[in-house]
Amino acid sequence: MAQKTRDLSTLELAQALAERLALVERDWHKLKSNRAVRAREQVAAALVFLLKDNPEEALARLQQATGWLDRSLSAPPCPTHGDRASKRSS
Repeated sequence: MAQKTRDLSTLELAQALAERLALVERDWHKLKSNRAVRAREQVAAALVFLLKDNPEEALARLQQATGWLDRSLSAPPCPTHGDRASKRSS
């Protein structure tokens, strides 16, 4: 039987939320540029770091979330494909 949320610590709840919102590899191509999805992922991670008394990492994640929302951040290229243009020219 699933554990009731009231039985979980605040940190455990935040970790469960971060895990639920984390972009999994199979969805990376589909959602890598979805700004709302990426911002949610980073805000949840920030909450975990904040609850672990790591404000520097929390701030970095919040800044990334802001970057997704204000469009100053973009998705990196696919790590499994690499930079095809540079491979063709070499």
